[in-house]
Amino acid sequence: MEQRIIISDYFKSDLALAIAECEHDRTFVLVDENTRESCWQLAKGLLSLKNAQLITVGASDLCKNLDSLAHVWTALQEGGATRHSLLINLGGGMVTDLGGFAASTFKRGINFINVPTTLLAMADASVGGKTGINFGGLKNEVGVFSDPRYVILDTSWLKTLNDENIRSGYAEMLKHGLISGEAAWAQLLSFDLAQPDLQQLSHLLRDNVAVKERIVAQDPHERGIRKALNLGHTFGHAIESLSMSRQPLLHGYAVAYGLIAELYLSVVKTGFPVETMRQTISFIRRYYGTLPITCNDYDGLIELMRHDKKNTGRAINCTLLGGIGDILIDQTIGEEEIKEALDFLREG
Repeated sequence: MEQRIIISDYFKSDLALAIAECEHDRTFVLVDENTRESCWQLAKGLLSLKNAQLITVGASDLCKNLDSLAHVWTALQEGGATRHSLLINLGGGMVTDLGGFAASTFKRGINFINVPTTLLAMADASVGGKTGINFGGLKNEVGVFSDPRYVILDTSWLKTLNDENIRSGYAEMLKHGLISGEAAWAQLLSFDLAQPDLQQLSHLLRDNVAVKERIVAQDPHERGIRKALNLGHTFGHAIESLSMSRQPLLHGYAVAYGLIAELYLSVVKTGFPVETMRQTISFIRRYYGTLPITCNDYDGLIELMRHDKKNTGRAINCTLLGGIGDILIDQTIGEEEIKEALDFLREG
């Protein structure tokens, strides 16, 4: 069943109608420790959630693991959930990924609704039907494609975020601009991330989500063009996985650094315009800073890239661009090219 995405100006009624449309003998709400304090306090008084049972997991991406998944399954089981129950995921991408996976596998699948509360989840994680957990030190290693019945996007939740989390989500929006077109890209680069205007951000988000919806509709299970959405992620996921054993990076920061490396490779391999790369990287440097890695990290990053789900065999595949909106999927990159891109990321 296809998901319905609601850009909401009236959250209370939109949520109530979405719940009414879903079969639900019992309703459960999944939050993490942060959204329990910042978001559940605002939502729990709603009539539509009057009898909902709350499930809480840890707040870090490090908690997107088997233990947390088992905790959600156990809470559903002990709460009397049946195949006709409903799970509402209220939180960021970690919550929507984990909750979507838990709902899709409990009793072989129950209905779920995503209510993303971070920009990252609104722009990316909650839309498109990808669910999963981290496993064996790798990002999103285990999961399924499964659409929520509804995704309710209400940018008023963004008032609960700090600057870092706004920037993390914005990196995915920047990626969508690069794979979309010149006008979208230019508009995103002109946005003031130092003092974000949430109303303007809401308009940008509507256009951004439409880009992802359009691509996902063409390729729901990532056999072809959906790989466009992985721009920045071959390097980004490896950087994020490496950071888990050090100082964990927010996903969007890792993607921003991945965009630098992959735009560099797009210039040297597929003719992406140098000036467009420079303008994009200047924006990223201004708001995301630099990545603290050394050449001693290169072999570890390359090994992590070998585990990327887009690969075939031992070859490392990447999404590159010939220009803005000119998407080139399944581009094989060699070890020396990767090291050159990492040199540029560190020094460029």
